[in-house]
Amino acid sequence: MFDWYLWVGLPLLVFFARIADVTLGTLRIIFTSRGKRKLAPLLGFVEVFIWVSVISEITRGAHNLAAYLAYAAGFAAGTYIGMFIEDKLALGMVVVRAILPANTADATLELRARGYGFTRVEGQGSQGAVQLIYVVVSRKSLAEVIGIIQASHPNAFYTVEELRSAAHGVFPASASSGLRVRKGK
Repeated sequence: MFDWYLWVGLPLLVFFARIADVTLGTLRIIFTSRGKRKLAPLLGFVEVFIWVSVISEITRGAHNLAAYLAYAAGFAAGTYIGMFIEDKLALGMVVVRAILPANTADATLELRARGYGFTRVEGQGSQGAVQLIYVVVSRKSLAEVIGIIQASHPNAFYTVEELRSAAHGVFPASASSGLRVRKGK
């Protein structure tokens, strides 16, 4: 007789529980790195509770290859879903560093017109004079800032890095309401 729970129910339970716990784990790691001290431990608690529950169910049917495969597939899917959710939340701030040819007037004028603060520094690159532009923005504004830079310089070299905190600055009114900026001393 075919045991539906052992070969269908348990693997499905394991798969979806693993998606939930790994998604929470992925978000917990991201929130921890961004300093979300209240949310990260809560996610960790729920994550481990789910994990322990799933492991106890798997060990009851220890010879069930389908549950093992569901466990691995749930881990992979949970990682993907956690990254997808984090990308949609777009939490935190980033610093955009763009290295542009000496004439950056178009990019800086547009950044200023849209309310973005920036720092422009003259420099020397391997091909001659350049301008370095530094812009600190919320991750939700990143696409707009990159678009501004690429509109004036389609082949611009730029880097983007996560930023843990910032003190003072110039931010667009719509972005600054959700932007948490640490005050300087």
